Amino acid sequence: MLHLIERLLPAPLHRALLPPVARVRDRWRRWRRTEITGCCVFISNSAGELLMLRHSYGPPVWALPGGGIAKGEDPEAAARREVFEELAMRLDEVQSLGVRDEMISNSPQKAHLFAALCDAEPKPDQREIIEARFFAQDALPEPIGRVTAERLEVWRAAAGASQSSES
Repeated sequence: MLHLIERLLPAPLHRALLPPVARVRDRWRRWRRTEITGCCVFISNSAGELLMLRHSYGPPVWALPGGGIAKGEDPEAAARREVFEELAMRLDEVQSLGVRDEMISNSPQKAHLFAALCDAEPKPDQREIIEARFFAQDALPEPIGRVTAERLEVWRAAAGASQSSES
């Protein structure tokens, strides 16, 4: 129901409400210290560039697509849903890179990491996502948040391992 209400709000109003709502959510997570479950997707195009985005809320850093996983939701289905809702991109093949235990907003999180290939141009929803572009892997934008930097190391290690196994 909340998702429907969010979609009925005009995008500028939704975008304006996200920062204070995100602060309340983060305080709630810190107070409760309950584990949350999320997903993150490393989307590359055929040129080998990586998709990075900026949110309309939270720290002003470049991040990766992803979001929360609902109770009982399949993590890969959640990753596909988040990418489609926020960027209007459909992912064909999605590869699991594993699960990381992280701290987000001082709360424990299980992050399901995925890699995917997609040549579609992202269309940011202008609600949660205000900018999304592909970048050369050796020219990623700055600043990148701590969690994103840690996730990038996992992705790079996985890419290196798959290249080694192909040799």
